[in-house]
Amino acid sequence: MSENASTHPTVDRVLSELRAGGVGGDVRWFDDPTPTAADAAEALGVEVGAIANSLIFTIDGEPVLVLTSGAHRVDTGWLGGQLGGTLKRADAATVRAATGQVIGGVAPVGHPSPVRTFVDSALAEYPEVWAAAGHPHTVFPTTFDELVRLTGGTPTAVVPG
Repeated sequence: MSENASTHPTVDRVLSELRAGGVGGDVRWFDDPTPTAADAAEALGVEVGAIANSLIFTIDGEPVLVLTSGAHRVDTGWLGGQLGGTLKRADAATVRAATGQVIGGVAPVGHPSPVRTFVDSALAEYPEVWAAAGHPHTVFPTTFDELVRLTGGTPTAVVPG
């Protein structure tokens, strides 16, 4: 793992938006991709719950971003009901169109246009969380409050309970 200013256009966009939003943490590059929360947590030496997965779904055809704790899976039936529609996992083409990024590296920011965002309230339990930085080999440190502020996201439970 290394700290690197940037070496990829999607990471450049993410880093630019982070800096514009006052986020000072460095993007960390991994030698190998960390496409899952478990992979990223192991590489960083943190609890899997401190990983903020950026997942694109559609709700009645509209792309939405759900930033969820790596400690659990989004309950699409339950969350769709809470949001008043049918929530479905987006395909790779929809993810790319909505974010400009690939599955496994989707960041919470740096998208071509704003994506309606929901931030898993379970992430508030961690003083520091890690999110992808626009490429499957990258992450950056942040906080729950920063994620909500940067994304304009709505704090939301993503599972019942």
